[in-house]
Amino acid sequence: MPSKAEIRTEVDSVDAVIEKLNRECDVIWTTPPEEVRAMGRGEIPRGTGAKGTYLTTLIFAENELRTLTDETLWFAWQLAAVEGGADLHTLQRYIDELVQYKANMFDFVGLPHAASLVKEYVGAVNACETIEEFCLATQAVMTYVNRLHTWVDMVMPWGVSSGFLRVNGLEAWIQRNEKGAVK
Repeated sequence: MPSKAEIRTEVDSVDAVIEKLNRECDVIWTTPPEEVRAMGRGEIPRGTGAKGTYLTTLIFAENELRTLTDETLWFAWQLAAVEGGADLHTLQRYIDELVQYKANMFDFVGLPHAASLVKEYVGAVNACETIEEFCLATQAVMTYVNRLHTWVDMVMPWGVSSGFLRVNGLEAWIQRNEKGAVK
């Protein structure tokens, strides 16, 4: 979790952050952002990666982006916009803790611009005065992060996973233990 002493981003208005997130999303809708292109070339600003490699960094980036939208933000948005099961203060605390942490991870894995935008979102949520504002800000950041996630997925060297094919456990057991099994 982020340190309580960490300075949070303060924003002028919730609407300004929503507009900025929407503009940023438009920019990356058809063209990958430079920070993702750099990741695909192994250029990670903080030098993050195991033993001089960047594959693990890409894996972490993909995971952090996916879990932010598919789990953390979706849950809060669903609760606020669809179910109506949470009060604004609880949602603000939830976002402040979990999403600020994710923003720090974005910076760590080579997405400093995205990290700054997500921190602005956290600031906007903390400035929200209504559930409706919270929902609009959360929709904007989810759209942006989902699109960013798409670009990161495109630079992932998914083909490398072919070197790690899973052995079907049941088939392996049958081959070891049943007489007459084709080996």
